[in-house]
Amino acid sequence: MNLPNQLTLSRILMTFILMGLLFIPAGPAPKAMALIVFLLCCLTDYLDGRIARARGLVSDFGKIMDPLADKILVVGVFLAFVELQLVAAWMVVLIMAREFLITGVRLFAMRRGMVLAAETAGKHKTISQMTTIFLILLFLFLRAVGRELTFWGPEPELLFEQTIGVFMIITVVLTLASGLLYLWKNRGLIRSL
Repeated sequence: MNLPNQLTLSRILMTFILMGLLFIPAGPAPKAMALIVFLLCCLTDYLDGRIARARGLVSDFGKIMDPLADKILVVGVFLAFVELQLVAAWMVVLIMAREFLITGVRLFAMRRGMVLAAETAGKHKTISQMTTIFLILLFLFLRAVGRELTFWGPEPELLFEQTIGVFMIITVVLTLASGLLYLWKNRGLIRSL
């Protein structure tokens, strides 16, 4: 297995580590580690494609697994945020529905010998999702530090909650829009179902 594919698979493993860290209640250290693991996930997402293109290691496996690893990361972390009551479940269900639907279309295409690579709108969607996740992880870290140092109060809590709400709405809109564009672009394939 080549290096880009190893990086992709490592992102899936790190997703579970990240989720576990989110549920450790003791102080800011687990939240800082969760933020670091997430940044490592983002780095592997950047590097796997860059290395694959630079070294001529682009593969069908990578074209399928890279977006799938992104989906596992996004869905896993957003589900953890729902459990922590940081985001609304309906938003995550919409994100999951889009991700599963597009993955289904990709798998159907693969059975027909076609590989549907990620689209530009899908990449923008992923960036918005990753930005929102980063913001929420940063919020969790700052809140944990603020509680230990007693500078956290209702004002910063409300500000972060409102900011998270706005970013989640943007993320849901971009996620749904990219899904609709993807379905429209591949409508010929979908008609053959």
